[in-house]
Amino acid sequence: MRRKGTAAAETALPATVKKRRCAIYTRKSTEEGLEQAFNSLDAQRDACEAFIASQRAEGWVLVPDHYDDGGVSGGTLERPALQRLLQDIRAGQVDVVVVYKIDRLSRSLERFPA
Repeated sequence: MRRKGTAAAETALPATVKKRRCAIYTRKSTEEGLEQAFNSLDAQRDACEAFIASQRAEGWVLVPDHYDDGGVSGGTLERPALQRLLQDIRAGQVDVVVVYKIDRLSRSLERFPA
């Protein structure tokens, strides 16, 4: 079972700083190791959470939803969490997507939807 990440508490931002809702997307191509209490998806998420926290002064805040695709190839865009993330972006619920490495998002950025 995956552990629940903790979103950093929102603090009051100066009026000149625009709030940016940040989502973390994680992916691992194989299911190997996903049963571990702390796995590759958790490590990716922790690194991304730390980066978002470092940008707090710029208005970055972590959204509570998890977008994790474990055991799914980056060669396809038909990934459940990725599709949910894209819907949330279209709905205006996410401003910034943070990934550990760009290849976690897609193996072919040329085919990635704009």
